[in-house]
Amino acid sequence: MNRKPRIERRAVPAVEAGWPPSVHPLLRRIFAARGIVAPEEVDHRLTALLAPAQLGGVGRACELLGTALCADAPIVVVGDFDCDGATGTAVAVRGLCMFGARQVEYGVPNRFTHGYGLSPALVEELVARSPRLCDGGLLITVDNGVAANAGVAAAKARGLRVIVTDHHLPGAALPDADAMVNPNLAGDAFPSKALAGVGVMFYLLVALRAHLRARGWFSGRGVPEPDLSPLLDLVALGTVADLVPLDRNNRILVDAGLKCIRARRSCPGIVALLDAGKRDPARVVARDLGFVVGPRINAAGRLEDIRLGIECLLTDDTARARQLAAQLSAINHERRDLQANMVEQAQASVENWLARHGADSLPVGIVLFEPEWHHGVVGLVASKLKERFNRPVIACAPAGESSDEIKAATRWRPG
Repeated sequence: MNRKPRIERRAVPAVEAGWPPSVHPLLRRIFAARGIVAPEEVDHRLTALLAPAQLGGVGRACELLGTALCADAPIVVVGDFDCDGATGTAVAVRGLCMFGARQVEYGVPNRFTHGYGLSPALVEELVARSPRLCDGGLLITVDNGVAANAGVAAAKARGLRVIVTDHHLPGAALPDADAMVNPNLAGDAFPSKALAGVGVMFYLLVALRAHLRARGWFSGRGVPEPDLSPLLDLVALGTVADLVPLDRNNRILVDAGLKCIRARRSCPGIVALLDAGKRDPARVVARDLGFVVGPRINAAGRLEDIRLGIECLLTDDTARARQLAAQLSAINHERRDLQANMVEQAQASVENWLARHGADSLPVGIVLFEPEWHHGVVGLVASKLKERFNRPVIACAPAGESSDEIKAATRWRPG
C-alpha cells in the first residue's frame, strides 16, 4: 500500500490582460497560481479593503455597542482558546477602550473545564465575577458563538444583550443573539468568506467608528476619532495563525500588520514573543507569525490557560510583556516535547499494526488512544498521522485525571 500523500496539480487560472511590461510572464503565472490574476490585486493599500457596510448584521451590532457606550454599560468579550480567539479578544478590548468604554473585561472558556465556545457554565462564571453585567450589560463573542445556542440563551436569560461575531460555518439552527456578524452566514453579501475571527472583530470596530461619527460621539465630546491601524499587528497575527485563505482582503490586512510590526509600532507582547523566538521585528514576515508567535500563544490554550497569551497581547508594559513571553515560550517547549512523544507513540502503534497484519491492511480510518496522552495535543497528533498515512484519523485521550470520559480530535482530508 502506498501511504504517501497524493499530490495533485491545481489548474492555474487564466492571466488577465493589463499587466505592465515590466512584470515578466513567469511572474504573472506565479501570481495566477496563487489566485492573483489582475494587476489591481497586488495593491495592498488599506483603501482597497472591502467596505464594512457589506458585512451582514454589522449595523445592528453597532447600534447595540453605541447604546452601551452612551450608557457606560459593562461589556464583556468572550473569546476562544486559540491564537485567533486571543488576538480577536485583544483587538476587541483595546478597540473598545479607544472608543471610551470604561467597563470592558474579557472571559475565555477553559479547554479542560468548559469546552469550546460560549457555554451556560461560562456565562454563570462571568455573571458571578461581575454581577453588574445583568443590569444592561453587553456580551460580545469573538471567533465563536455561531453554534452557542445554549450559551446565548443562558446569557439572555441573565439579562445580557448578546452580539455574536464569528467566522465559522453555522449549524442547522442559529442562536437567538441580538446581533450576529459572520460573513459565512447564509445569504451574507460580504464578498470575502475568508476573514478570521479577529478580522471580523476588526471590521466591526471600523464600522462602529463610522456609526459613532454619524451619532456625533466624537465631536460632542471634543475627542479625535481613534486610529485603529495600531490594531493591525494583532489582526495579521490572528489571520496568519488561523490558516484562513489569504485572499486579497486578508493579504491587505496581513501586509498592513506586518508593516506595523516592522515600523516598531506593534504592541509590546508581539515584540516580546518575536524576541523570544530570536526574530527581528524589523524584518518580520508572515512565516514568523505562523511558526514563532502563533504557536506560543496556542500552546497556552492547549496546556495551560489562554489568558496568559491574551494578557501578553494586552499589556503595554514592556517588562511584563517579556515576562509573559518567557512563560509562553516555556509552555510551547513543553507542548513540542509532549507532541513529539505522542506522535512517536502513535506512529509506532500504526507501524506495529502493519507489521502484524500486512502492508495493505490499514483500514480506511485510524482511531488511536493512549491513557497517558494529553487531550490538549490530540488534534496535533491527528494532523501528523493524517499526513503520514493519508487516512482520516481520530486521536483520543482521557478528559482528565479523575474523569472516565475521553476527548477526541479528528482530522480528515477528502479524496
